[in-house]
Amino acid sequence: MYFGISVLMKNIQLTGLVLVVIGSFLPLVHIPLIGSWNYWQVDHYLAIICWILSVLALFGIMNDNQKLIKISAALLIILFAFTIFATKYQAFSYFSFLPFKSWTETLASTVKLKWGWIVEFAGVFILIFGSKNVKNNLNK
Repeated sequence: MYFGISVLMKNIQLTGLVLVVIGSFLPLVHIPLIGSWNYWQVDHYLAIICWILSVLALFGIMNDNQKLIKISAALLIILFAFTIFATKYQAFSYFSFLPFKSWTETLASTVKLKWGWIVEFAGVFILIFGSKNVKNNLNK
């Protein structure tokens, strides 16, 4: 019984991990006249950190180390939140040369977050909550 639940937990968490990795290649930010950018186009270093944390989570999944998976997932959430904040801040900073603040806010608001973030966060939450269901089933 434990073996079947363990395999199910790994499959659920692997699905979450695949969503995180695939999400990094989906459109995350739309910039007018330029188009949509994925994680690599937003920032190379942040994309590399995302993939390194994904590899750590994969290592945790393969070794049944729930603590490593949860730490990696928490760091991914922090990384995603930081990236969203930094993207919005950079948009406001980029247009700060304009003489009127309303112009700056209007042009900065044209930089939009895209649907790829939903996939990224869904993958991380599956990583985190995929192990809770298995622990509850094991205790029954």
